[in-house]
Amino acid sequence: MTTKSYLFAQEPNWRENRAGIRHTLPVAIQSWTYETGSLTQRLRGIYGNSVAVTVLYNHWQTPYVTERHLLKQSAHRYCLIREVLLHADGKPLILARTIIPEATVNIAKSNLSHLGNRPLGEIIFAYPKLQRLDLNLCVVSPDKWSQAAIDAGGISSPVWGRRTVYAIAQRQMLVSEFFLPELLNAF
Repeated sequence: MTTKSYLFAQEPNWRENRAGIRHTLPVAIQSWTYETGSLTQRLRGIYGNSVAVTVLYNHWQTPYVTERHLLKQSAHRYCLIREVLLHADGKPLILARTIIPEATVNIAKSNLSHLGNRPLGEIIFAYPKLQRLDLNLCVVSPDKWSQAAIDAGGISSPVWGRRTVYAIAQRQMLVSEFFLPELLNAF
């Protein structure tokens, strides 16, 4: 079986964003999890132009079962899977995993399949009718991360994450973002 992720040894356990859950989260986690704008833009507001993206994984692959379910993709349908590290001045800030079905890549005229080191947020938040359809939350224990992700992100304790289903022209994509200790310790 081929690798589905550079970041994970095992898929995280996600839970639905239900009424009242926000107030059970640590304040710093609430702030980042419920950010309605681009996380990249927010990072740039803090760190300026030192915010950069390192692409860790960028392949057409079948997503995890829960990802396929959210995106209504069949078991054998390949999607573009992109995993990146957002960092600034050598500090790892956010690990992200994006699942983009072929139909979404096509509607975006390949803007999403040729990102290189550009942040996804700079592209998708430029679409005037971007929709946020669903939000899930998780806490990922260190044993679910790959050793490479642990090293890249400086992970030694559980990491909070969110995953959001976005739609561009009614074509969906899934973006998962994990808030690293270096980011949260700054606040």
